[in-house]
Amino acid sequence: MSKPTTIDLFCGAGGITEGFRQAGFDCVFANDFNGDAMQTFRLNHPGVQAVHGAIEDIDVSKLRSQLGVEAGEIDCLAGGPPCQGFSINAPDRFVEDPRNSLFRHYLRFVEEFRPKTLLFENVPGMLSLGDGLVVRQVINQLIAAGYDVSQRILFAPHYGVPQERWRLIILGSRVGAAPAHPLPRYYAKGRANFSGGRVLTFQLMASQMEELPAHVTVSDAIGDLPPLAAGEGAEVMPYTAQPHSEYAITMRRGSDNVRNHVAPRIAAVNLERLRYLQPGGSWRDIPFDLLPAGMKRARPSDHTRRYGRLRPEGLSGTVMTKMDPHWGPAFHYQQDRTLTVREAARLQAFPDKYIFTGAKAAQYEQVGNAVPVLMARAIADAVIESLAGRLPQGQLCEPAAIYR
Repeated sequence: MSKPTTIDLFCGAGGITEGFRQAGFDCVFANDFNGDAMQTFRLNHPGVQAVHGAIEDIDVSKLRSQLGVEAGEIDCLAGGPPCQGFSINAPDRFVEDPRNSLFRHYLRFVEEFRPKTLLFENVPGMLSLGDGLVVRQVINQLIAAGYDVSQRILFAPHYGVPQERWRLIILGSRVGAAPAHPLPRYYAKGRANFSGGRVLTFQLMASQMEELPAHVTVSDAIGDLPPLAAGEGAEVMPYTAQPHSEYAITMRRGSDNVRNHVAPRIAAVNLERLRYLQPGGSWRDIPFDLLPAGMKRARPSDHTRRYGRLRPEGLSGTVMTKMDPHWGPAFHYQQDRTLTVREAARLQAFPDKYIFTGAKAAQYEQVGNAVPVLMARAIADAVIESLAGRLPQGQLCEPAAIYR
């Protein structure tokens, strides 16, 4: 029996494709505008026809012919248009942002390929942009194309990812009911302080703390990697310790070396600031005279995670596209430095055999922009269940919004 097939649009470095690959899918086509990300994608997924360029320039009818597939044959079309215009952290959010129209090109692929199922992912901020105008347009057009659609906001730690990251996940099916969003596999709590946070997220009950394994911690994720000082490391280096957690064992599978494990050099003033930061600490623990000028004007309740040091027993904050302490908790919980690309990749659940290419800044950007691999895999498992016609077992909270 042949493997189910996917197309991955706005694929970046390949977080979704890697998660779906682990679940048993074959990706037949991928596209992204970022050249560095496409180099990484091709290196790690050499059998995929991966095209670098603007999605606007793709003739989808010609592409389908070149791929040799009939309309309706592709099992899942996945895609997440760039989210910067949707993010609640964007300095200027407006419906006319040109980045917010890229979903129309995703819909061009839907209309041409008519996949059996689809995955559309983005930041939760998409729900509030223009009072929900953009997401309503997406859903209405998917319904018009014949899809049963369901939406939820998923929390990455529920799927074994050691990072506080929320994603809006829209699932659809043309051959039956929309796939059921994957139920949480780990116990974790997070603040859903955004539109839809109360009704579209899985709300775990205290009793489920006994039923589900505890969330994967930062220490579980990166504690076995070779210790470094700022400025040390190498693109390829040996492991110096045995894996110390199930997560580390999983991440090491298929890899004989640590890759992309180079600690950035750090300014003397940041080394001085680090002296005052205990695990879980932030800028509020740094003496006033050592603070950056902007932080001297901040209130204690502002920017609570900037210049933060990670807690080994906790979750990391959302992995950003820059490992810059001014953006968030970028400091290692024990070593006086910021995280390496490999450590950031571990927090995004990329296996150690996954190699990131390009300049260091480009590597951090690729990791930060990705969908966490284990979250993608959980979604892929749910899609497989849907394609097989199996119904989900039980619910943990209110049903997700369904559109028919």
